[in-house]
Amino acid sequence: MTLPPESMTARPPAANDGARPFVVVTGLSGAGKASILRMLEDLGFESIDNPPLAVLEELVRDGGHVPLAVGLDARTRGFDALALLQRIARLRTLPGLAPELIYVTAEPAVLMRRFSETRRRHPLAPGGSLGGSVADGIAREEALLAPLRDAADALVDTTELPLPELRRQIERRFRVAEGPEGMAVAVLSFAFPRGLPREADLVFDLRFLRNPHYDPALRPQTGRDAPVAAFIQADAEFGPFWQRMTALLDPLLPRYAAEGKKYLTVALGCTGGKHRSVLLAEMLAEHLAGQGWRIDLRHRELAAAERVLTGPPAMAAPVAAGLGATSPAGGAVETKAEQRGQDAHAGHHGSEARAGARAPLPHPGREDPTCTL
Repeated sequence: MTLPPESMTARPPAANDGARPFVVVTGLSGAGKASILRMLEDLGFESIDNPPLAVLEELVRDGGHVPLAVGLDARTRGFDALALLQRIARLRTLPGLAPELIYVTAEPAVLMRRFSETRRRHPLAPGGSLGGSVADGIAREEALLAPLRDAADALVDTTELPLPELRRQIERRFRVAEGPEGMAVAVLSFAFPRGLPREADLVFDLRFLRNPHYDPALRPQTGRDAPVAAFIQADAEFGPFWQRMTALLDPLLPRYAAEGKKYLTVALGCTGGKHRSVLLAEMLAEHLAGQGWRIDLRHRELAAAERVLTGPPAMAAPVAAGLGATSPAGGAVETKAEQRGQDAHAGHHGSEARAGARAPLPHPGREDPTCTL
């Protein structure tokens, strides 16, 4: 029996009516049992590989209500296929438990190639009187596990099954309501002078938008404040950029999730990490949450400033000054990065200033020269 391309098995999972899922993963060495256990762990299962067969019922009793996945095969201490089937049959009689048996297999030629590539020894081909050939080990294991293959609730043939497709099939069949669903998306605002976030997968540079820092009334505020948002959104380039960015991300995120990615960080940066990046991060988080993504919104520089301001008073002023926070006296404290930007402006127009005149900026409020993506 082989799996249809888009189905986990010809036998659908039994309705468990809220019962605790209990999955036994078995099959041929090298076929992908460990990969399936890791996938189930990502779905919220407690995963245990190769425990002694004698403790199987004890593991079920002591696990509470957490979904449980156990890997059992020829390596298991005291392994006996018929004894395992008898234990599973007893567990099926327990109320509140939904046991399933998955058998993982692949063509012998594919298994031999995998063992050759990984240079691992087959557990049933250790050499000596048992023979040292991988082919011997595969044949011996197939005969040993034949009763489990015949009784399996789901048979998975990974001969030509790509890992992302295997993950999709496992997720479709075994996702539990209490477990994490799909890919989690972190949206992060930051300041470029403080370095790129190490966890970032996608980075957007927002320094081409005009900067509220140069408006004294807006400087103490953040991208969460309506006046700052109105100032940034009034930039003629804001609307087209927002449309292009969301047009890129909307189809891209589902493809990442389809390939099995569990975490994605989208980082948006500006000079101080206080105005433009904060506004766009807030908007993007709301946009993606509306599409059903699990969102973790973080503002790196704002969070750092808040930690400093709640710390010892003696330390708050000098450190907060580098974070673009508000001074204890209520005045605006410039970030070092933004001060450097102002110094650069002064130097750029130094000759005009010394002559008694200064040329107006082509785009008031923007950093000069204008940076583009």
